[in-house]
Amino acid sequence: MVLFTTDSRTIAANWTTSEANAGYNMTSILYKGLDLYIKKDGKWVFAGVGSPKMTKGPYDKHSATIVENMPEGTKECLLYLPLFDKVDSLEIGVDDGSMIEPMENPFNHKIVFKGSSITHGASASRPGMSYPARFGRDNGFYVCNLGFSGSSKLQEEFAHVLADAQADAFILDAFSNPQADVIYEKFDRFVDIIRAAHPETPLIFLQTERRETRNFNTNSEEKETAKQKAAEEVVRRRMQNDKNIYFIDSKDFLGDDHIGTIDGTHPNDIGFSRMLDVISPAILEILEGYGIR
Repeated sequence: MVLFTTDSRTIAANWTTSEANAGYNMTSILYKGLDLYIKKDGKWVFAGVGSPKMTKGPYDKHSATIVENMPEGTKECLLYLPLFDKVDSLEIGVDDGSMIEPMENPFNHKIVFKGSSITHGASASRPGMSYPARFGRDNGFYVCNLGFSGSSKLQEEFAHVLADAQADAFILDAFSNPQADVIYEKFDRFVDIIRAAHPETPLIFLQTERRETRNFNTNSEEKETAKQKAAEEVVRRRMQNDKNIYFIDSKDFLGDDHIGTIDGTHPNDIGFSRMLDVISPAILEILEGYGIR
């Protein structure tokens, strides 16, 4: 994200990304666009999006007016960058004669989210609508999203990344990508590496969601059931000797009306809202016990 203040009534942007098209289960705004929030009455309020140019490839040069005709006065602005594409350059435009200045980070603590495409935010509508972004924005935390779509399989390399990170807490979507045998094989070593560097930092493990792909696919049902069983077993076993490890069950993450995902796996905005309804109170209660508020 980029944080700045301005007294401009208009905010625009030019930005350069890769030439790639958006993913099949993502909006182009999520993949390549910008997402602006402005502080109002103490809360971050959605202000507008920078819609990328997608009419004809290559899809790398973008220009958009994000918001205009705003009231006079200084605004505190939070601009999320594309969630999946790289950004090679970014220019923020304001009205002639207006000021724009960088703003100090207003968020407290540092919470690292590590996980799959679900944590990455694959099917949210906008970059600021992934569940880690919303959790941080809503609760005043400085959030780092280490979502690795399809590739979060309890690898030692990722554990070393977390060991090297400065964090007040880790929230781990660790079980969405690996199958049950990998969970049993790699979980303890993954935790050992993190614990060597962060012996008392809370590790909050999220159970993987109950995917809608299980509804009529018996193979998916069997594999996902095994994954969820393995996940709960390994975490609860570790919790017996580590009072700083926690497990949050995924019951009610997506609801039961079958409208919480875009493709049976990746939550849409409704799915992420329901997920946050479950995990936010639980996480906040845990963090409160460590003086993280």
